[in-house]
Amino acid sequence: MPPQSQNLSPESDSQNSNSQVLKPHFRSPSPKPQVLSPKKLLVTGGAGFIGANFILYMMKKYPDYEIVNLDKLTYAGNLENLKDVENNPNYSFINGDICNTDDVKKAMTGCDSVVHFAAESHVDRSITGPAIFVQTNVVGTQVLLDVARELGVERFHHVSTDEVFGTLSLENKSELFTENTSYSPRSPYSASKAGSDHLVRAYVETYNLPATISNCTNNYGPYHFPEKVIPLFITNAMADKSLPIYGSGKAVRDYLYVTDHCSAIDLILHKGKIGETYCIGGDSERNGIEVADTILKILDKPQTLKTYVEDRKGHDMRYAMDHSKISKELGWKPSVSFDQGITATVEWYKQNESWWKRIISKEYLDSNRAEANEQ
Repeated sequence: MPPQSQNLSPESDSQNSNSQVLKPHFRSPSPKPQVLSPKKLLVTGGAGFIGANFILYMMKKYPDYEIVNLDKLTYAGNLENLKDVENNPNYSFINGDICNTDDVKKAMTGCDSVVHFAAESHVDRSITGPAIFVQTNVVGTQVLLDVARELGVERFHHVSTDEVFGTLSLENKSELFTENTSYSPRSPYSASKAGSDHLVRAYVETYNLPATISNCTNNYGPYHFPEKVIPLFITNAMADKSLPIYGSGKAVRDYLYVTDHCSAIDLILHKGKIGETYCIGGDSERNGIEVADTILKILDKPQTLKTYVEDRKGHDMRYAMDHSKISKELGWKPSVSFDQGITATVEWYKQNESWWKRIISKEYLDSNRAEANEQ
């Protein structure tokens, strides 16, 4: 395990155009951060990868906080991620849909803050079936915003992605996404997230909703659903299966260990300026070949497991984030290097084979939904 392993536990856990229309800029109603101390927090999508890690992180750091988890338990939602807190009296789970006003009101009533993770997020799935992405990511966010207005929540934090900004040049490594980068989504997924971002901004401007937004780079770590690239590579390599690399393998992503993302949201929720957006990056750019090579080396598996497959449609070639704003204003920076984080992640998957093997089994979905109906 890496020397900073105490920070790695889930429990402790562009294109610059001249267009002014799509600039993701907020007018902040207050020149100073509003320090918030929520007593009861609604987390949407809390049974998913990042949401579950966030709940575990917050319940360990703030044991007096009450947390309500609203999750529909689609294929990527897994209550096993939250076994460590399921009997905590300050934690409650509601099986519901963010597109359903009654479900949202039931979950949000009595909460003073909302952290909104719930989203359809897999790019490939958005290409083959975009409608559910628009429904969940845009309409679902609108329902949450309306209920938040009605109930008068003190803070609404919307979790978004770097993919709304489009793609960066592979040649110009100094080019980074910032809070003022124009939106240029290139997949149905990123377009739906862009739409939800703009809705949040519109509710700040039109209704004075006390909201913030964060756009984050690619996360990885414990409880990551095995269809995503890092857990897919890890679990395939462990089973001596091929590691499918898109196209030439040169597409670059900026990777962030998930608990670093949780700590950034924690700071924004408590100290961020209402009406502002914050970019969160990991300072860890890697292409697909480099990720595969790293995982194969850790697991002592042969390089011959790498397999090149047809490239994704509209594949963005590079994402990278400038996190200087959140670093300067809130004192956040990534604490886990890629080498530390990927080593810890591989070890977690080695120690939790039953978790991911059950997920990739045919029985997983039916079992997960049955468990939800018992809650």
